[in-house]
Amino acid sequence: MVTPALPRPRLRRLVRLYVGLTLYGLSVALLIESDLGAMPWAVLDQGLALRTGLSIGTWTIIVGALLMLLWIPLRQKPGIGTLSNVVMIGATADLFLWLLPETGVLWIRIAELLLGILACALATGYYIGAALGPGPRDGLMTGLAARGLSVRLARTVIEVAVVITGFLLGGTVGVGTLVFAVAIGPLTQIFLPLFRMSENHPETPIRSTDR
Repeated sequence: MVTPALPRPRLRRLVRLYVGLTLYGLSVALLIESDLGAMPWAVLDQGLALRTGLSIGTWTIIVGALLMLLWIPLRQKPGIGTLSNVVMIGATADLFLWLLPETGVLWIRIAELLLGILACALATGYYIGAALGPGPRDGLMTGLAARGLSVRLARTVIEVAVVITGFLLGGTVGVGTLVFAVAIGPLTQIFLPLFRMSENHPETPIRSTDR
C-alpha cells in the first residue's frame, strides 16, 4: 500500500520534492497576505484558524492528516512525498506568513496574488513531477475518480464544498480565489511536463552528479 520510497535518481527527486513543497507554502502565504482571496483549501484552513486560534499552517497539517484517513477505503498509496506534503506545506506557510510584511498597498497585494499563483503552479510541477507520492488532497480526488467520478467533477465538488465551508468560517474568498481557479490549471499544464520524472527509472549506475 506504500509507493517505492526513493526510486532513482534519488537526490534529484528529493530536491524537486522539497523545493516544490517550500514553493507551495510560499504560494499559500502570498495569496493569504494579498487579502484578495486565498486558494480553496487555504480558505478552509484560514477559516478554521480564525475560529480556533491555531495557526493556518497547523490546520493545513491537521486537514492533510485527516484526508489521508479517507485514503484507506479508497485504497490510495502514499509515499514519502505524501507524508512530506502533509507536514512541509503547513510549516512553510506559517514561516512565510511570519516573514511577509502586511501591506495595504493595492499594487503590492496584486503582485502577491499573481506571484502566489505562479509559485503554486511551479510548486505543483516540482512536487508532482518528483513522482514520490501525491499530496493528500490530490490523492482524495484521484481516489474518487478511480471509483467512477471524473477528476474534473471530483475536484469541482470537493473544492466548492471546501470554499463554502471556509467562507462560512471566515476565510477570505475574493477575486483572487476566482483568478486562482481559472489560472492554476493552464499554468500547471505548462510546468508539469517540464519537471516530470519517470516513476520507474531504470536501474543505471549512479553518477556523481545524479544520485
